[in-house]
Amino acid sequence: MKLRALIVGMGLLCTFSSFAATELRYGLEAEYPPFESRNASGELEGFDVDLGNAICKAAALKCTWVETSFDALIPGLIAKKFDAINSAMNITEQRRKSIDFTQPIYRIPSQLVGKAGTAVDTTAEGLKGKTIGVLQGSIQETYAKEHWEKHGVTVVSYKDQNMAWGDLLNGRIDASLVMSAAGQAGFLSKPQGKGFGFIGKPVSDDTILGSGIGFGLRKGDEATQKQLNAAIDKVRADGTIAKLADKYFPGIDVSVK
Repeated sequence: MKLRALIVGMGLLCTFSSFAATELRYGLEAEYPPFESRNASGELEGFDVDLGNAICKAAALKCTWVETSFDALIPGLIAKKFDAINSAMNITEQRRKSIDFTQPIYRIPSQLVGKAGTAVDTTAEGLKGKTIGVLQGSIQETYAKEHWEKHGVTVVSYKDQNMAWGDLLNGRIDASLVMSAAGQAGFLSKPQGKGFGFIGKPVSDDTILGSGIGFGLRKGDEATQKQLNAAIDKVRADGTIAKLADKYFPGIDVSVK
């Protein structure tokens, strides 16, 4: 009888574990407008926040938010401090070694921000003698270290992007490599961004920069992946992603090719 009870109990456990989740904890770094940041009232806002809430609604999930630094997002996910990374994280093969992802949701090009009118070739040769700021733990950091730092360009990593903007204003760095939408909304569109602009052409390397931005998930969490992918399909089909892109990234094509 004890063995039968154990088998029945295990069966019930398997049945319950197969149910779709009803709650989801998003992990994010709230220092990267217009993707995610806190407003003057201390409330979370931005494209990823609105997108996350829309996907929660489509999936009938109750969602909460857990903040951490960008470079601590993957370790935090693995340690089960939250259930999904929703923080403008590009899907790359390097990251796939540690975590899984949903399908790509949107894509943003990466570009240098520096003194307006600066003529620059975004190659190691063109940036020789320059100092470039990047967000610590970002794919822009990986790109800059691989394509530029190895060939003599100075690359400085920052815990949050606002620190990079501060050093750009003070002349400690010559430019910062960011996702173009973050550069526009987080710096160029503000009073402090006067006299600065995008310089050079967007950089490209699909291996490093990835196939698009999605939600990071723990390895093997197929139930959450399936649930979120279905919700992503819904918000794409009803035009929500396009509407949010028009609001936060006017003029930027964020569609995943």
